Amino acid sequence: MTTPALPLGDDALILSHRLGEWAGQAPVLEEEVALTNIALDLLGQARVLLSLAGDEDELAYLREEREFRNLQLVEQPNGDFAHTIARQLYFSTYQELLFEQLASGDTELAPLAGKAVKEVAYHRDHATQWTLRLGDGTDESRTRMQRALDALWRFTGEMFEPVPGLESLPWATFHDVWTTRITATVEQATLRLPEGPQRGAWTAGAGRQGLHTEPFGRLLAEMQHLHRSHPGATW
Repeated sequence: MTTPALPLGDDALILSHRLGEWAGQAPVLEEEVALTNIALDLLGQARVLLSLAGDEDELAYLREEREFRNLQLVEQPNGDFAHTIARQLYFSTYQELLFEQLASGDTELAPLAGKAVKEVAYHRDHATQWTLRLGDGTDESRTRMQRALDALWRFTGEMFEPVPGLESLPWATFHDVWTTRITATVEQATLRLPEGPQRGAWTAGAGRQGLHTEPFGRLLAEMQHLHRSHPGATW
């Protein structure tokens, strides 16, 4: 039986790796610390979730690309800082809604969700504050923030396709609340909500089916290189 811990763990693992790529590259020292802390929060979530699905190291480092079930959104490259913030705003707003629901349930995910929801609330607030600063900043920052929101919009529809094993959750309600919150943030930042459908050329849910975008292969090669180069090594 497929456990929902696997796709949710993959989401956290892959986004953690993406944020970790900012190490030594963030625009200011404060953001170096903030993005690293968010990445570590997500890595902690990934470890718990993947351990519920099997051996966490094998699942992280020995699966092939088509075996991962993460959202396509989280595997998108960092781009510029605005691009990273837009990705985080979209995902953390979704993750907070999902974890709030899971924390109030009686599934095996409830303990993790109950602890992680406060972390995720910080992740969302961090992304929200930067969206406001960039959107209501200079002409350049506003242009970049709008461009980032537009570029990632087509990946957001997949978030509201029911996760296998969690089909009974109110996914339509999640979408409505998520849209309301994102709209409020975007408008407060003097930006506009992107137009067009919330899905790309592929069917929504492709990432959950193991179908990934081109950047994911390079991410996976980098993430798994050390483990695969030294099989069985211990520290």
